[in-house]
Amino acid sequence: MNWLTNFVRPKLRALVKQADVPEKLWRKCPECDQMIFHRDLERNLHVCQHCGHHMRMPVEARLRLFFDDGVFTRAAIPDVTLDPLKFRDQKRYTDRLRDAQRASGEDEAIIVAAGAMNGRTVVVAVFNFSFMGGSMGRAVGEGVLAAAKLAVEKKAPLIVVPASGGARMQEGILSLMQMPRTVIAVQQVKEAELPYIVLLTDPTTGGVTASFAMLGDIQIAEPGALIGFAGQRVIEQTVRENLPEGFQRAEYLLEHGMIDMVTPRADLKQTLSCVFDLLCNPMPDGRHGGGDNRALTIPDMPDSAHRP
Repeated sequence: MNWLTNFVRPKLRALVKQADVPEKLWRKCPECDQMIFHRDLERNLHVCQHCGHHMRMPVEARLRLFFDDGVFTRAAIPDVTLDPLKFRDQKRYTDRLRDAQRASGEDEAIIVAAGAMNGRTVVVAVFNFSFMGGSMGRAVGEGVLAAAKLAVEKKAPLIVVPASGGARMQEGILSLMQMPRTVIAVQQVKEAELPYIVLLTDPTTGGVTASFAMLGDIQIAEPGALIGFAGQRVIEQTVRENLPEGFQRAEYLLEHGMIDMVTPRADLKQTLSCVFDLLCNPMPDGRHGGGDNRALTIPDMPDSAHRP
């Protein structure tokens, strides 16, 4: 045995070898390029502490943000045929679904949950952008329908939080059929005289925007969220004009009357709770009718957070 090779060299390598650094400890802000420690980012609700840019938020973290003590109950979504068109491009659709399920830990691109928000029962349907870009197929349509049905059964407000690239191309016309189906689901909630609130997050585009995502009684958006139907480049090529800076961003849509509020993530729960107080039990003196006489307090927000 060569003692230099078998003993000395491993010892030297151990001395100079760099310690393994766990992955995903730091995140770079896509807006200002600052590096943010992952715990600081989670503590700040995935909002950049340097520039205020609202990054995309994991589904579970968003649900915990809405519900009291982070406690909620998931609702089951009806099963659908996984690959009705036997679609294949570079990969089979079933393989893409399997990969998305493995990567995201979820069965589909939507989660429906119910729980208490400041003591009031609400139903929330949240899109998971990490699952095939939050695209809307038959399962997502069933999820919106299930959320509407649950809201009517519980006589609870419904909040939908879209984050989607639009309809799921692998399901063809069946994915486009989810647009009228989700509109019908929204109508069921409104016929029951229950509030239907949409929280527009980055991005909300395509057939999702063209259906249930723009039908809320109140339309709220997170700062800087991309909201639109077609992409800016497609629109510019169609109308043959240069579009304004910030076109399709939440602030631009607020300025032009397309949405009602742009609300920072830290204020969302309180803002939603106040909106529900106003919509569910309005009183002439400005107080809610929830059984006590607490004054209704709207959180301080900049003037730009309201419709002009």
